[in-house]
Amino acid sequence: MNIRKATHNDLAKIMEIYRTAQDFMIKTGNPNQWGHRYPPKDLIESDIDNGVCHLICEGENLHGVFALFEGVEPTYEHIENGEWLNDDEYVTVHRIASDGKVHGIFKCAITYCKSNYTNIRIDTHASNVVMQKQIEKNGFEKCGTIYVADGSPRMAYQWTK
Repeated sequence: MNIRKATHNDLAKIMEIYRTAQDFMIKTGNPNQWGHRYPPKDLIESDIDNGVCHLICEGENLHGVFALFEGVEPTYEHIENGEWLNDDEYVTVHRIASDGKVHGIFKCAITYCKSNYTNIRIDTHASNVVMQKQIEKNGFEKCGTIYVADGSPRMAYQWTK
């Protein structure tokens, strides 16, 4: 599988992938993190415009999507019940999703990030047990609790080289 930046031509397929991920999250006991409302189309359009929306492809087939941000993530400035591994510059992985047709989407995205960056942060909802297992399996350490823009808590993780 390879990774490339998304274009607006990919938008319909990206939204299909997110719908599949939303259904999976609801079915596996995490109905509130995204529901059928997140991420909205305008946010994904903004991700594409800003060059942060990445696609995981097998040939011409799109199987996964994630947003990769460089720089400070405002919701990570305050952490409770723990601390970050360091205060070095980092990238943040957000909105990772799979179409469910191939395995290894998370690992592919994280391998890409690890090959390009030395400090990575990610967070997930307490009900998203599937994601927690993937994050931990890929070498991230749980650092504490952060709060996203709507005030809801997320489990925060970090990997450093």
